[in-house]
Amino acid sequence: MTIREKIEGFESLTLIKEASFSSKTKGREKSEEQDHIRTCYMVDRDRILHCKSFRRLKHKTQVFIKTSSDHYRTRLTHTLEVSQIARTIAVGIGLNEYLVEAITLGHDLGHVAFAHMGEEVLNEFLKDGFRHNEQSVRVVKRLEKEGRGLNLCFEVIDGIEHHSGFTNGIAKAATLEGQVVRYSDKMAYVNHDIDDSIRAGLLREDEIPKDIINILGKTNSERINILVTDCIENTLNNIKKGDIKVSLSDEVGDAMTKLRSFMFKKVYLGDILKIERDKAKFVLRHVIEYFMKHPEEMPNIYQQISEQEGLERAVADYAAGMSDDYCLNMFNKIYVPKFVIY
Repeated sequence: MTIREKIEGFESLTLIKEASFSSKTKGREKSEEQDHIRTCYMVDRDRILHCKSFRRLKHKTQVFIKTSSDHYRTRLTHTLEVSQIARTIAVGIGLNEYLVEAITLGHDLGHVAFAHMGEEVLNEFLKDGFRHNEQSVRVVKRLEKEGRGLNLCFEVIDGIEHHSGFTNGIAKAATLEGQVVRYSDKMAYVNHDIDDSIRAGLLREDEIPKDIINILGKTNSERINILVTDCIENTLNNIKKGDIKVSLSDEVGDAMTKLRSFMFKKVYLGDILKIERDKAKFVLRHVIEYFMKHPEEMPNIYQQISEQEGLERAVADYAAGMSDDYCLNMFNKIYVPKFVIY
């Protein structure tokens, strides 16, 4: 018996029957020999962790607060916080922690430079629009490893694809683990963005509506603890009643939705950051415009995509993969005059 088989046997003893068992995965698009030590979801976690797109998250904005401080979140630290929250919920429910970990580490690989501002630019640029969750899937299936992709399991890709959105009309992930990630993503960013906004002087603690604080708590740790506990207890209660889904209780879920709406109005889309948002859009639009005229200057992988799927798609893929710093450096290289000594 291999170590992998021992781990799979341990899953059969510790996970609830509604969980995603590694031995029952729907598999990969390209079949592979199984690892002797790691389960399929552990392999996927490692592939994501070691890919170039994951490393670029460290220089991608979470909320557009360009600062020299080390204490503001980036896409990378956001991803790690989502992973911690989701793994806690998964263990509390009895779900597959390795699958949850793989999904969380890959869920934001498709996010653009300059956060939501970059996403708005690409959404206007592409005729079919741009959605970062779909781009994350494209990264792991089409763009990584010079176009070969990471060949991840169905359950991981499905979880990445369905992590976004927070309305009842949005399609859910096929697994409970994927549904956990969807909730954990919101729990993480709403709370840590409050923390960052207060630190940046964009928000005061007393501005958060009192009815929300009364339900979710006053501090970041209180809110996360209440949200995580509520999600575990409510989901277990759902399953007990035969309703196989992840959810929050009505009271806590409504409070989190209100808190998220408050942050969109006050910080994400508020007037306070409008000037910086417009600057970011200006930079990215002009970088995109340049490569539409000079596709031969893009890396080979994107030139190949241009030939196979069209120039617009190739430029969008290149722009979406840029970190904030890379995009700014590219803009300076293209458009800012250099000093020449005669």
